[in-house]
Amino acid sequence: MVDNLTPKQRSYCMSRIKGKDTGIETSVRSELHRRGLRFRKHVKDLPGKPDVVFSKAKVVVFIDGDFWHGYRFSSWEHKVSDFWKEKITKNRARDKKNHRKLKEMGWTVIRLWQHDLKRDFDGCIEKIVSAVRGAS
Repeated sequence: MVDNLTPKQRSYCMSRIKGKDTGIETSVRSELHRRGLRFRKHVKDLPGKPDVVFSKAKVVVFIDGDFWHGYRFSSWEHKVSDFWKEKITKNRARDKKNHRKLKEMGWTVIRLWQHDLKRDFDGCIEKIVSAVRGAS
């Protein structure tokens, strides 16, 4: 796959992509708030700085983009450059390490993929609500 942008143009485009408070994160948080759940976001003291944190229930939620976190990466990694292969592989390894650390600390970890939220938003929200209310 050939990139039709110069490295400088590509770098500029990629620098404009938000890392947190994305549209889908905002939608999830708005719905959780509407349902009466209160939470913190991007807690720096926890591994991976989870997108949504329910401290009392010890539940954390990560909202992962399919590309950035490599959903089914092995099926499409041959289509990206070596730079992206390395970056996404590191992201996946870091995600796995943070998940393990959080579990060892006694947290329930919920990982929601971008495509799942688009396909069944209410089901994903219900998964979070059930985990939080079940832990209380």
